[in-house]
Amino acid sequence: MPIKPSQILSLLDRKREEFMSFDRTALQALQQYGTALIQMSQKSDQALLKALEGIKDCGARPLEPLGLFPEWMMHSNLSWQNREESLEWVRDRITGVSTFSVDGSQIYPSKDFSIPVALVQIGWFENDHLESGKYEKDIALDVMTPNDLKVGRGDLADRRVNLRRFEMECDRIVQYIEEHAGSRSCLAFFDGSLIATFAEAFDEETKNFYVRCIRTVLQASEDYRVPVVGYVDTSTARDLTEMLQRLCQLPERKTIHDAQLLNRAKNQMQWGDRTPIFLSQRPGIRDLYFEHRDRIAFTYLKTTQDGYPARIELPVWIYEEGWHERVLDWVRAEVAIGGGYPYVIETADQVAVLKNDDRQTFYRLLQDWAEKEDLTLRLSRKMISKVRRR
Repeated sequence: MPIKPSQILSLLDRKREEFMSFDRTALQALQQYGTALIQMSQKSDQALLKALEGIKDCGARPLEPLGLFPEWMMHSNLSWQNREESLEWVRDRITGVSTFSVDGSQIYPSKDFSIPVALVQIGWFENDHLESGKYEKDIALDVMTPNDLKVGRGDLADRRVNLRRFEMECDRIVQYIEEHAGSRSCLAFFDGSLIATFAEAFDEETKNFYVRCIRTVLQASEDYRVPVVGYVDTSTARDLTEMLQRLCQLPERKTIHDAQLLNRAKNQMQWGDRTPIFLSQRPGIRDLYFEHRDRIAFTYLKTTQDGYPARIELPVWIYEEGWHERVLDWVRAEVAIGGGYPYVIETADQVAVLKNDDRQTFYRLLQDWAEKEDLTLRLSRKMISKVRRR
């Protein structure tokens, strides 16, 4: 039965004051943190580092010299009259540069089958940005057996599928890095954060698994000197916010995040602008990163005219080698091609996705194979009906 708009509106009206109170409190806190941002951006990186001395897990520390950038806005001064002008800038920056991204999709174990089985697919896109138009799109698959899943169906089995997908994605990035060892004209995009805070909600084994996968990517990037960046389009990270809280003894406000704070600055960010590069000192899961614990840096980059800036994470070695400006220009170029989102990530997602027809194909193949192998595979009546209809 469809929802009743009148009931929803009535409930919203009844709880209006709760929403208004939350909004007022959040706005006051945001203004307080905004004032702190203005004050701290007037101080040198040396002064901030001294003030943060001895404070463990302080959110962030300056890595790049802060200079005289009000509210930590480093203007790129990139503006064009039309799309063709922007693409000319893109061609100048990224022609001959290989960019790479990988994504994944899956079919979880279904109660419609008597045997627990899952399918994981990753798809990747590598673009050499040459006039010849050379690129590579491809996929890799893995079928997960009852032994791989360890359990039948449900949340735990689904989690094992997610872990396998993540592992395959990370392994493919490492493979790309190894294939381009020592190249000064390639960039791998990691779709998401290099700091696996999301995994803190899981058990120790799962947390360690996620971090171990990311560590292999970070280590390969550093060993083979191939840049990798973590791209987070909608970030709720609070590294800068936590740093400001400690520097200015502000009340803790979990609802305020870095991108939100930077977006309301008086000195508005324009497309291509970024913050200085900071070293992440986020508490929690970084302890599992061992030698990479203090080797992940970040900046916020304005990638659309409206909306919050994206968070870009990168291994510290890229900054130490002085490659950061070039790498960030490659990120800007991919975003310009994609119209606000990196084209290479978007394309990898399209390559990887499993559509409904793919699912039905997998189910039919599984059924036919089980019959050939004389395996007892029982299908639910619902699944038999679907297969017959298709």
